[in-house]
Amino acid sequence: MTSALAYVGLGSNLGERLDTLRGAAEALRAGVIAGTELLRCSPVFETRPLGPSLHPFLNAVVELRTTLAPAELLTGLLALEARHGRTRRERWEARTLDLDLLVMTEDGRSLQVDSERLVLPHPELARRDFVLAPLAALRPDLRPRGGATAAELLAALAPEARTILAHGGPPLC
Repeated sequence: MTSALAYVGLGSNLGERLDTLRGAAEALRAGVIAGTELLRCSPVFETRPLGPSLHPFLNAVVELRTTLAPAELLTGLLALEARHGRTRRERWEARTLDLDLLVMTEDGRSLQVDSERLVLPHPELARRDFVLAPLAALRPDLRPRGGATAAELLAALAPEARTILAHGGPPLC
């Protein structure tokens, strides 16, 4: 695969949430995933959780340049989650670190993946302000599915679908 841009959502709602997000960003900057380079980070947003978890999340998005195929990048992201104490027992449970591969683009076009392990663009992207807001802060013009931009998708969300409690200010990194 030639070089692609990847947009990854970061979330944490257990422990020292901001330290965890910063630690994940620093690991990406240090090259913890071979063939992958951290380019930029969005601001951090505090959001109410979806599902049974009671603790608010901190969320951000990072932009990566990678030579890895989407499934290989996902494997690296899951390993980074595990290094930060992530366990997977129940859907939407509280977690130390959640890394979601949202969108990958190659030559300006969004990559389409539909496998048992990975769907790109992320199937819930257009309904989640906790990833759309940081994604739009980085790339408001990004067209995840080739149609509406990240900024347009965010603006189109109904008030009852909104989860953002607070904008965290400067970029994560």
